[in-house]
Amino acid sequence: MDSKVVAKNRKAEFEYFLLEHFEAGISLQGSEIKSIREGQVSLQEAYIQVDGREAWLVGAHIAPYEAASYSNHDPIRNRRLLLHKKEIRELWNAIRQKGVTVVPVRMYLKDGRAKLDIAIAKGKKLYDKRQEIAKKDVERDLSRNQS
Repeated sequence: MDSKVVAKNRKAEFEYFLLEHFEAGISLQGSEIKSIREGQVSLQEAYIQVDGREAWLVGAHIAPYEAASYSNHDPIRNRRLLLHKKEIRELWNAIRQKGVTVVPVRMYLKDGRAKLDIAIAKGKKLYDKRQEIAKKDVERDLSRNQS
């Protein structure tokens, strides 16, 4: 299984505790998959919306494909996620809890198909974020001293 990461949501790990991960397929148009293969994707403002029966990727920006001319796609349209009913039910039950959401973590190509790694996430408090920044600073200083 060959997989190539196309886009990462770097803010997700900083803003949230990622509790449980799922792999979701994405329902795409032809020009969208071509843009994804070129790496023209941003997950920064994206989030997952679950309505009980379906899950949607909302706010992800997939740049228009240059060679598609008139049949191009809308860059920030909602895209349906392809998940099993059991997984959608699990996501639906999770987001009904206070402080829990579902966020896209990364998009990658697996066997030529675009996949999205999504996670059930709980928001971090300010002191958690400060702790993480301090930990990264210490790790950076240690790696500098070893070099």
